[in-house]
Amino acid sequence: MCDTRCMRVDANFYGGVPMPDAGYGGPEPVDRRYDNPDFIACYDNLTAWAKTMDRLGYDTMWLTEHHFQYEGYEVTPNLILFGLHLAKETERLRLGQMFNVVPQWHPLRLAEDAAMMQILTGNRMQFGVGRGTVPREAQSLGGVVASGDNEMSAELDRINREIFEESMEIIKAAWTNERFSYTGKHFVLPPPGIPDRGSTVKDLTLVPKPIAPIDVYQAVTSPPTFDYAARARHHAVLPSRGIEGTKAGWDMFAEKAAANGWELGHGEGRCLALNIHVGRTLDEAIASGRGPHDEWIKFLSPYGRFRTYAMPDGSETPFDHKPAIEDSIDQGIMAIGSVEQVADLMGRFRTDVGVEHFVLFFDMPGLTREQMDEQLEITATEVLPRIGG
Repeated sequence: MCDTRCMRVDANFYGGVPMPDAGYGGPEPVDRRYDNPDFIACYDNLTAWAKTMDRLGYDTMWLTEHHFQYEGYEVTPNLILFGLHLAKETERLRLGQMFNVVPQWHPLRLAEDAAMMQILTGNRMQFGVGRGTVPREAQSLGGVVASGDNEMSAELDRINREIFEESMEIIKAAWTNERFSYTGKHFVLPPPGIPDRGSTVKDLTLVPKPIAPIDVYQAVTSPPTFDYAARARHHAVLPSRGIEGTKAGWDMFAEKAAANGWELGHGEGRCLALNIHVGRTLDEAIASGRGPHDEWIKFLSPYGRFRTYAMPDGSETPFDHKPAIEDSIDQGIMAIGSVEQVADLMGRFRTDVGVEHFVLFFDMPGLTREQMDEQLEITATEVLPRIGG
């Protein structure tokens, strides 16, 4: 039973290979190299964890698109394809993409594939979009992406945003119109002058089209993206920034949505992405979580992922900041601790911020299949009941 505000709980997996030496004692990220047997082991693990989630009643399993990562952190390049596989292995679990990196796709191929997945899974698909973070991927696949805090990155970010926003207009037009055409700065569809049986092509028809409306979930972190996602009525996926920081972003999105005529009720239109690691005690959680946490930090700090942490002396946080696990706990940015401590933090996000949709991230590098199953189980059976889940 749940109260009148039913809480939704999902889990997001980056899809990393087994990594028993995760942490600062292991190799540097660029020195790691894996091959097909490791990638296949990752896919076997994800399939097993989908079945665990299905059994325990989680709502949606989200996967993450990345390419060319011989380092082994994110090795699921096609989330729609993998989601179709997982749908056949589960009964009710929904499968989502967090996120399809839109500027790395042709928008019509993405629109087609998403509609096909929705149909073949019986409407168990959830659709998420992002703009990308990794230059190696973006530029090799015909796109661009910012890679740092400099003028060149700012220009690349502007181009990336243009391509993303045009692509989303095309995807939605293709989904919702019997015939459509589009003329923008980066796309003209159909291209002019295509011959077809004695005439030229003036419009296109997507085959197939969705069988039900598709909600769009988008990573929202920067001010321009807050503006755009609220205007486009995309569900905001907000990363945890502690209680106060998350509350500010949570309310800001609702205000921007309202300014665009989209009135969000309690907990609507937004979800919280929260790293989580549970132990029987705080010491146990730190002991088993330190290596995975630190490998996660090593992997993502060069992309500026942890700039929202506060520095102890009040100084500006460096672009490549590497917080310790104690910082993540003390600042309430990650839910790491005992059952009681994790439930308390999640409960505060629910009561103080208004979160009714959590996307929990258990998948820090280095956890075994058995450890992940334990994390999913203890969270579902001991943490969530304490906060109404």
